[in-house]
Amino acid sequence: MPSNVWDEVPDWGGVGALRLDRAGALGAAVWELQPGHSQFVYHFHHASEELLVVLRGAPTVRMHDGDHVLREGDVVSFPRGPEGGHQIRNDGDETARVLLVSTNASPDVSEYPDTGKVGINLGGEYRFHRVGDAVDNAGPE
Repeated sequence: MPSNVWDEVPDWGGVGALRLDRAGALGAAVWELQPGHSQFVYHFHHASEELLVVLRGAPTVRMHDGDHVLREGDVVSFPRGPEGGHQIRNDGDETARVLLVSTNASPDVSEYPDTGKVGINLGGEYRFHRVGDAVDNAGPE
């Protein structure tokens, strides 16, 4: 690892991430969010669980029960299912940095209620579909 790993976090137009490691199904990444930016849209997983640790700043996390402003050192877990729904935003004036640890289950299905989409993770290959495109439940034929 470089001596100053934080210099390696890319900037993707206000949001960047640095994957730290994956050990089997467990993975972690450091995310930086510039003021006014967010990490993904509101979503939840059916197979993976996540843990958020605030390293710097005061990010806001939208959860199933509303918005919560966090501070450095706060830890929040996101269980599987709708009660683990989340979106991390930076509504503040300073850069926010968080550590996200995930079980990275595969396969996994994520739901994005605000966009009407579902995402399927098949071992690192991601596919996104609109819920409205669903066919009847008669089976695969």
